[in-house]
Amino acid sequence: MDNIVTESKPAEPLAAEAVDGEGSRRGQETILVLLLIAGTLALYNPATRNGFINYDDNSYITLNPHVQAGLTLDGMRWAFTTFDVSNWHPITWLSHMLDCQLFGLNPAGHHFVSILLHALNVALVFWLLLQATGAQWRGLWVAALFAVHPINVESVAWVAERKNVLSTLFGLLTIAAYGWYVRQRNWKRYSLMGLLFALSLLAKPMLVTLPFALLLLDLWPL
Repeated sequence: MDNIVTESKPAEPLAAEAVDGEGSRRGQETILVLLLIAGTLALYNPATRNGFINYDDNSYITLNPHVQAGLTLDGMRWAFTTFDVSNWHPITWLSHMLDCQLFGLNPAGHHFVSILLHALNVALVFWLLLQATGAQWRGLWVAALFAVHPINVESVAWVAERKNVLSTLFGLLTIAAYGWYVRQRNWKRYSLMGLLFALSLLAKPMLVTLPFALLLLDLWPL
């Protein structure tokens, strides 16, 4: 009996080792996320040397007095009521207004914001894949492919396509919030998911199909 009692003690070193292993893994994931962000910023940095173009950039920014005035009450009211350039996307308008508030008509700042949003999207893609599969290196390569894929170049390097990178950001956050809600269903988590989904629609209505993608997540990996 004495032997049985004394042999149950060595659990603490094992627990400490597990904590150290978890900390090491999270540290490695953080480094990979930072590398993805830094690599994306470096890859698209040449776009900051581009100017505005006379194809939609004029409608969105250079010839738009509402946007050039920056964030004002009148501008916000206009953003939520206008169907200018055949779209209703008030969050996108507010994004352009904030750019003008910060950078004026210096195109470098407008381009950098689009690049930064894309870098955040790349990090979110990696994090979501990590949560879904636990496959760190495969998730890294998929996120890296998303970062450099030619289909994203137009959205990142063309200021007027801000709506794409912005709606993608809120769309990915909606997916993350849905996974969080499924793990513990309550109205607060559901409301956060609904808010993020609404913001994605306010950035670009194309995200109206996102709930169908969430149904697919119920099949896998949820």
